Amino acid sequence: MAIDKVTSAAITDGTITSSDLASGTIANQSAFKNIIINGDMSIAQRSTSVSSITGNGYHTIDRFQTVASSLGTWTQSQSTDVPTGQGFATSLKMDCTTADASPSASDELRIRQNVEGQNLQYLKKGTSSAESVTISFWVKSNKTGTYIAELMDNDNSYRHIGNSYTISSANTWEKKTITFAGDTTGAFDNDNSGSLAISFWLGAGSTYTSGTLQTSWGSLAQANRAVGQVNLADSTSNEWYITGVQLEAGTSASDFEFLPVDANLERCLRYYQQAGVCSGRAYNTTNGEMYYSFMKKMRAAPSASIIDGTTSGGENGGVVHISGVSSHNITSLNGDKLTTVSCTFQVTCSGGGLSSGAILGIQGNPFALSAEL
Repeated sequence: MAIDKVTSAAITDGTITSSDLASGTIANQSAFKNIIINGDMSIAQRSTSVSSITGNGYHTIDRFQTVASSLGTWTQSQSTDVPTGQGFATSLKMDCTTADASPSASDELRIRQNVEGQNLQYLKKGTSSAESVTISFWVKSNKTGTYIAELMDNDNSYRHIGNSYTISSANTWEKKTITFAGDTTGAFDNDNSGSLAISFWLGAGSTYTSGTLQTSWGSLAQANRAVGQVNLADSTSNEWYITGVQLEAGTSASDFEFLPVDANLERCLRYYQQAGVCSGRAYNTTNGEMYYSFMKKMRAAPSASIIDGTTSGGENGGVVHISGVSSHNITSLNGDKLTTVSCTFQVTCSGGGLSSGAILGIQGNPFALSAEL
């Protein structure tokens, strides 16, 4: 089947199948074939650099979560160090700032992306026609040796499959391609929850390395998840970069699917966005309520938190202006009436000085809304 243009709607309604995509019979495969969001590391809404990372969280690059447990201290950044001539402008960098050369059994460090089940139905997991998938990416590190990439099924008791790749040349960008067989056991749920987790291991204790690497789909065995993985945390000289991450149906890797920055950002806003341009009214001298309509409908009703409520200026000023005359810093925030498209913010301001019924407005983007998986 050859056509001139592939649309996401055509894939959704079944006109084009993932088998067509994998077979190479479609002339233009650039139709959101990449299961990974923001694989070129171009969107970093939270920050371009965060230091002193020791635990779990989304820190810099959108949609890429750090999973860390007592294995060194890290600075994560959006780097401009990229493979030459491949079209990438940014990468995700992990830089070890406090070493841990002797991990405890349960220590781990991974970079992970979770994917909604409703975006994976065309893989036909849990059927006899289950699709293989291929992941490709560019990677660079001074620490050569064996690294592990892993897929985990969150819907079916954490079935998993992993495979190794080798960083052969220190401080050199290398492209890696790994194919994972389709899983005929356990369908992904058709919903907006996280069904598939894709992990890049950077270090692990014996809990995850003492068995035999699980290179075919099987029941969860912690000891088989990261067998052979090098310890990137064993020296403060160690760095690891990744970009161009693409996961697609089929047994071969195609060219990376570059999306326009506006389309890429919109996909990220479904999971995280920073809120500003709110307005509302004061209840009394310190409290008020403001309404916010989201920039993009979110995956689920988000949680709300304050980013910066004390700075009196700048991009994330966090200042409540009162009827255009005076301003007060925000000291606390509660999200209320949270839906996928809007919410209200209950705010408390420092210093008093508000008056009941006074018009309130926000400077900057001081609130974070997260519907991450």
